[in-house]
Formats: sequence, C-alpha cells, structure tokens
Amino acid sequence: MRICRTAAELRAVRSSLESPVALVPTMGALHAGHESLLKNARDGNATVVASIFVNPLQFGPNEDLAQYPLTPDDDMALLERLSCDVLFAPTVAEMYPAGSQTRVQPGEVAAHLEGERRPGHFAGVATVVLKLFSLVTPDRAYFGEKDAQQLAVVRRMVRDFDLPVDIVGCPTVRESDGLAISSRNRRLSDAQRRDAVGLSRALRLIVEALERGATDVGAVLRAASAELGALQQDYLAVVDPADFVPLDTVPRKADLLAVGAAFCGTTRLIDNMKLCSA
Repeated sequence: MRICRTAAELRAVRSSLESPVALVPTMGALHAGHESLLKNARDGNATVVASIFVNPLQFGPNEDLAQYPLTPDDDMALLERLSCDVLFAPTVAEMYPAGSQTRVQPGEVAAHLEGERRPGHFAGVATVVLKLFSLVTPDRAYFGEKDAQQLAVVRRMVRDFDLPVDIVGCPTVRESDGLAISSRNRRLSDAQRRDAVGLSRALRLIVEALERGATDVGAVLRAASAELGALQQDYLAVVDPADFVPLDTVPRKADLLAVGAAFCGTTRLIDNMKLCSA
C-alpha cells in the first residue's frame, strides 16, 4: 500500500493507477462499517484509494473534534489486510493551507435535522469531499448509509456540479442487538452501550408502525420516543431521502427513511432505517 501525505504525492501516484478507481473517504478510527465500504470498493474496482482525514470544518465550536478517536496503527493494519492500494492521509495544513477561503454551501437538503442542529457541518463535509474528488478523480466513491443525510448532500453536490463520479451507498453495519456501528461508540461505558440500542429500537418501531398502515406520523413518533429509554432525544422524523424534509403524513413512496439522533451521556448517536409505505 502506497501512502501519500501531500496533494503533490497523490497526484503523482494517481497517473499510474489502473481504472476504475474507487475512493473510500474516512476520518479514521476504522471499524466494521468502514471494512464493509472497503470490501465493496475492492470487489468492483481495479484500484482502491482510502483517505483518512479528521476534517475540522465539519465540527462545530462545541463539538467533539478534540475527542475524536485516533487509531492510526489499527487503521493501517485494516487497510493492509483489505488490500487497499493507496492511503491519502494529509494534515490539516495540507488540506487547508493558510489563506484557504472557498467553501461549498449545500442547499435545501442540508437545511433540516442535522443541518439545523450542526450549523456549518454539511458545508464542511461538502468542501472536503469536493477536494478529495478533485485530488483523487475517482470513478466511484463509497459512503455509508448510516450517515444518510450526508450521503444525500454528497449526491446532490455531484449532480449540481456535474462531477464524473458514481456515488455508491453501502448498507449500515449493525451490532447483533441492532446498534449501528460508529467510531463514537468507543466512547460509551458498558452501561451506556446497553442504553444506546434504544435508538435503533425507536426507529424499528416507526418503520413497523408505518408499514402496518399507521397514518398519524406524530403519534408514531411519540410512541417511538418511549423506546429511547435512558437516551436523550434530539430528534425522530420520517423523511424523503431526496430532500430530508420531515413529513407529517406518509406518501405512497417506497424509499422513505425513519431517522433519529439521541444523546447517550455526552455522546451523540445518529441512525436511520428504510421503510416501505407503498
């Protein structure tokens, strides 16, 4: 595996890579969810490029940038085991040199839910993803469906800017009890880990109720709130994944999502589940 620390090194390597080239953008602290992305990328492409970069632009002033887990040795071992071809691991100064000013401002798809609660977050995501696409020029890029609104923002940006990259969403990987795997789960105590499954239980209740024909979305969300248990609810909602506007009624549309965020202690968890209302 070749390791590039600078844009110049990456560009020099890129010209020799066999196509199709896949990109798996990450912030490190790799886990089974990232492993699934990398395996999907490996299966369908000649070359796999992974990036590890903890992007400061997507963290707010009161968020957990300083506490974000860093596991470089474990990350390298996993990438080697999965036959990753190139790792791009730049510094903040490399990605955002002194004087860097230009930012991508996402549109309506970034305005609700995570966008409301984390101002500037999706601008940071879109900016770093656009930079990675420019540097790597991948044929395909792989993102987890667990971060569903992020995936929608990236897809919208690709369409709006006519970027020649296919965005591949990969299913959420879960623990045996249903908890969505996340780097932030490492920060949970044993007791909090037991509580954390309340979010997936709440989303499952929403999905099952609506698929059985419930029409009062507000009543379903209130019932789901009780499933959170010890978790502190941030939001529960049903959305169309194309725009992430919370719905009051359920249209006859198959690709809706039940989405939620909740705090387990000081750790904020997000998750989503697909539902079929047709």
